[in-house]
Formats: sequence, structure tokens, C-alpha cells
Amino acid sequence: MAYTATDVKNLRERTGAGMMDCKKALDESGGDLEAAVDALRAKGLAAAAKKSSRTAAEGLVGVAVSGTRGVAVEVNSETDFVAKNEQFQDFVRKTTEVALSASSDDIDALKDAAFPEGGTVGEALTNNVATIGENQQLRRMKTVEVSNGLVVPYMHNAAAPSLGKIGVLVALESDAGADVLEPLGKQIAMHIAAAFPLALDAANLDPELIERERKIAAEKAAESGKPENVQEKMVEGAVNKFAKENALLSQVFVIDNKTPVAQVVEQAGKEAGSKIVLKDFVRFQLGEGIEKKESDFAAEVAAAVQG
Repeated sequence: MAYTATDVKNLRERTGAGMMDCKKALDESGGDLEAAVDALRAKGLAAAAKKSSRTAAEGLVGVAVSGTRGVAVEVNSETDFVAKNEQFQDFVRKTTEVALSASSDDIDALKDAAFPEGGTVGEALTNNVATIGENQQLRRMKTVEVSNGLVVPYMHNAAAPSLGKIGVLVALESDAGADVLEPLGKQIAMHIAAAFPLALDAANLDPELIERERKIAAEKAAESGKPENVQEKMVEGAVNKFAKENALLSQVFVIDNKTPVAQVVEQAGKEAGSKIVLKDFVRFQLGEGIEKKESDFAAEVAAAVQG
């Protein structure tokens, strides 16, 4: 698999490794970017689990709540210009409200649901594409719910009310009142926006992700030259550290930078005189996991002139 200068640039941005190290890693991986990332990390040339805040697609994330239920929806567009369009924003806002009453997180079912202004959500989306003149897609949705308590929304750097690029929902199960749960939920939501947890707790982390970390740790341990039993402890230590740093409940609360989130919730419950359980959360960052194709504008113009 061949690679380009852009691939080298992307690898440098993701890992912080030097250009020559990135080129060598891409040579050895046959141009496979993910394999190159793993190789650099195994050699200690990349920052472990470095997270990029760059988005790979445009559009908006919408959030909506109604007491004990909340939903986040992502709608993509080709350019940020469309994301600022009032028609597009109105569509995302109304679609998110429709999603709030949906029975599942099935995007196809959401497209078939009735749109407030007539027709279906899918038909309204098609009309948007025709009138705005740019491709748009309903990408994903996720609902959280508690039987008793509150779902608290948070939009980081909102582009409009309940719309933006990073939407968060925090589901708190408790008999405590909204005067307790709302400020607590907002603080936790701000932590989630900043800390990017991958799961509620270690048990819910993606097994494939854990296995990937284990393999990387094993390669590092093998290079240490230490006895096998020591290497095993090194691997387990590295995996446990990864799990602790990426599970919400065990992450250190960004507001005080010392207390695990689980303890923050427990203490809030004690002070309120009612147990509080952080049951679930959603963090949608616009475009995460989507690769945006970068074009060479000058080359496109030259090609158009020639042909």
C-alpha cells in the first residue's frame, strides 16, 4: 500500500513522532496508518493514546432532553458554511426533538419518522440537500435514560442553542432534586467533553481496544530485555493504566485534578442525603472516526484547464 506526504503529516500530528520515524513506520507498515501508529508507540516514539481534537467532517451535533431521557444526534454536511445555515440548524434541532421520542437508536427508523413540518425526516433531509445544494447525512444517534433522576445536557462551544461540535449527555439516577443533579451533571459533562472517556467503566471498554493496547505493551516489554515474569507484570500494569485513564468513573476529575469521578459522584450523594448513580453518558464529537478527503486545489485547477 502506497502512502503520500499527507499520510506522513497525519501520522506526525497523531503521534508527535519525527518525520523520518513516521516515514520509516509507513514504509514498514506498507502505508497502513493504524499499523504505523502502533509501531511508533511500541518503539516509544509516539505519545500513548494521543487524542486529536481535529474533526474530520462538518455539520452539527444536536442534543435534546426531557427530564429522565435525553438524545444526541449527529448530522453531517460537506462544509462548515452549511453548518451555519439557519435552515440546516433548524433541521438538526427539529430532528433531534423527533429522535427524543424514538423507540430505538436506529438511524433508518429516524429517517422514516414524521417530521414536524410534514413528510418524514428523510424527506426533509432530501429537501435540504436540494435547496442548500450540498450533500448532508444523518450519521448517528444515541439515547440515555434513567428511571428516576435527571439527564443533563451540555454543548461545548455551542453554535446555537443545543447545537454545536461536541455534545454531551450525563444520566444520573437518584432521588435527589434537580437543584443537586443539574449542577453536578453539568460539571461531569464538562469533564467528559475535555477528557474524552471511552466507556463508563473499565469493564465496558472495547475488548478489541484493550487487546490492541496489550499487544503494544507486550512489544515494549519484550524490548526491555527483562525476565518473562517481569514483562508480564509490565504488560498488565500498562493495560490497567490505560483502562483507568480511559474509563469515566476512574478518570481524575478535571475540575480539581485529583479526585476520581466515581468519588465525586459518591460525595455529592452523601452531601445531598440521597445516593447518586452515574448510569450512562454520551459524548458526540462532530466527525470523529470519519476521514475527510483532502484535495490538492492547485492540481484540480490544472487538471480542469488541461481537460
